[in-house]
Amino acid sequence: MSETAKPTQTGGKNAFAFVIVSVTLDMLGFGLIVPVMPDLIKELTGLEGADAVAWGGALTATYALMNFLAMPTIGGLSDRFGRRPVLLLSIGTLAIDFIIMGLAPNIWLLFLGRALSGISSATISTANAYIADTTAPDQRGRAFGMVGAAFGIGFILGPVLGGLLALIDLRAPFFAAAAFAFLNFLYGVFVLPESLKPENRRRFSIARANPFGAFRHFSKLPKLVWFILTIGIMTFSSSVFPSTWNWHGEIRYDWGPLEIAISLALVGLGASLVQVLLTGPIIKRFGAVRAAQIGITINTVALVALAFAVAPWMIYVIIPMTALGSITTPAMNTITSNLTPDNAQGELHGATASLNALAIVISPLLMTQVLHIFSAGVVPIYFPGAAFLLAALLMGLALVPFLAGVRANRDALPEAS
Repeated sequence: MSETAKPTQTGGKNAFAFVIVSVTLDMLGFGLIVPVMPDLIKELTGLEGADAVAWGGALTATYALMNFLAMPTIGGLSDRFGRRPVLLLSIGTLAIDFIIMGLAPNIWLLFLGRALSGISSATISTANAYIADTTAPDQRGRAFGMVGAAFGIGFILGPVLGGLLALIDLRAPFFAAAAFAFLNFLYGVFVLPESLKPENRRRFSIARANPFGAFRHFSKLPKLVWFILTIGIMTFSSSVFPSTWNWHGEIRYDWGPLEIAISLALVGLGASLVQVLLTGPIIKRFGAVRAAQIGITINTVALVALAFAVAPWMIYVIIPMTALGSITTPAMNTITSNLTPDNAQGELHGATASLNALAIVISPLLMTQVLHIFSAGVVPIYFPGAAFLLAALLMGLALVPFLAGVRANRDALPEAS
């Protein structure tokens, strides 16, 4: 482990290693099923191409809605009972969810699987709380970058493996994802220590553990809310990738599962290289505030470029730019974590994840509808890149609350002075 990411609190190396492995396997499971979802949805609905894309958006929105409703409760429970039981329950349920989706004989059982996945998906917010538990404030930028790298590794391996398994059977990636989730569960049972100190635990409150209660709590901290709002808008914009990437590739470039898998793997590879090699040095050199601003700007430009990429080769030219923009999330996590007390880290990440989930409830429905409208002949203009252009406008808009948050926190953020 890097010196800059050395654990400094309860949990030590095993806790930090579990977070990295857990996030990697979680995203590996997610990446496995992404390339085959368009074909599976078409099989279950009998629809083709642009007409089936709305079902994909609805499935993503179902996942996000359940995630939105459950995430603050999960964050509050992790602050009360510790990170370990929450993570283990989440990962075990995820394994069951993949099996349900792999066996789904109709679209409605697929919806049930996505709903269960949304409820159980505490991995990311609780993993972020783990990072806050086990690293000192000045080391969190590097640590959050390593979590981002774990995301990327999952996307490197998952889509390629999913695309290859799809050549054997369309359902095979789901059962492989279930196996990875189960192995992750066993790993946690045997090696995962608890990272949250007893003195940093707090009573569980129903009023603060529901999504709207969490928002009310943070509305009393306007200086922090600006950054949480920024993250929410960024998530809304970035949802164009998981909700439309596979459909966009199929409709615009006539890609199949393997081509979708390769492109996603390259996205993951680029993000991993940036997170491992550049995120820590960039945050150290420029500070988290400037790193976040740079990242938002790069993401905006990359989304505009994707919107007008009329040939497949252009996508591969733009992917390195999207990878560089991945410095944004660890930079934002560093800012918000450093502004939050140790005994509220779980609630912070739970509330942030809840707002993100709310954004993802709405965003896939909007993004997939925009893709459908501009690619199925609903409007006179054929422009399948319209969803990416909309996402670019939203990403640029995120700079407004971000800069407001910087101004409101000048005293607490010396680098912003």
